[in-house]
Amino acid sequence: MTLEIRRFADVDGFLAVSGGFLEAREAEHNLIFGISSYVRDQPNVFGEGTPYFAAALAGDRVVAVALRTPPHTLVLSEIDDPGAIDRLVADSLEDDLPGVLGPVEHAHAFAERWAARAGQSWRHHLAERIFRLRAVVPPPPVPGSLRIATPGDRDLVAAWIRAFMDEALGEDDPDSAEALTDRWLHGRGRTLYLWEDGETVSLCGVGGATPHGIRIGPVYTPPAARRRGYASALVAEASQLQLDAGRRFCFLFTDLANPTSNHVYQAIGYEPVRDVDEYRFERS
Repeated sequence: MTLEIRRFADVDGFLAVSGGFLEAREAEHNLIFGISSYVRDQPNVFGEGTPYFAAALAGDRVVAVALRTPPHTLVLSEIDDPGAIDRLVADSLEDDLPGVLGPVEHAHAFAERWAARAGQSWRHHLAERIFRLRAVVPPPPVPGSLRIATPGDRDLVAAWIRAFMDEALGEDDPDSAEALTDRWLHGRGRTLYLWEDGETVSLCGVGGATPHGIRIGPVYTPPAARRRGYASALVAEASQLQLDAGRRFCFLFTDLANPTSNHVYQAIGYEPVRDVDEYRFERS
């Protein structure tokens, strides 16, 4: 059956057609749902560029989805028909894509084919794993308590988000860190939690709603406060607050190059679901 790429002018039209496909694998698609929720609540949250919402359809059946909020990376869904990758590549050739993120085999295929057709080079940037939590396993108690960050915490939050971006994402972009800080402290649909033990020792964001859940992250503890259980306590309590509020799931992404964080999250109940890769494009 011939595949059709359908673009959507707004997030509501996109989800009306693609929502069922995405929700059937909610954990795998939590980032797409989360970005969609941000765009719906705050249309200009990612900048002034026009978001790209696209679905590949075989008749009336959605077989793949792609989303992008310029200037950021294209995000791919699970792909149920491999022919959809070539169609999505062709549909996005006119865009100046910085990269692509998605399930490992689909992201690799897209990156290889898009770069070849666009005359650019491509490189692997990041390997991550999606985790899902249904019930919190309480970690060993540690001193301190959780509180919600306020605008008065801005300088600390900005410094830690910049450090997180550098360590976890390989990005040193002060302007992006400043903008992300303001979105966390002032945006709707997001809450930034801090753990305090005499002083502030850890940070955890919660945002990006899905039909039945929400995403946890970023999570950051400065080096001097690590290996004391603060991040475990903070993520466990922040996650429990989401479940207590009626959500069925919490999701998070981990860097596969960081075995410590992968172990910490599994110890409090997070289960691995899917590996995803990010590729970056560069002009040859």
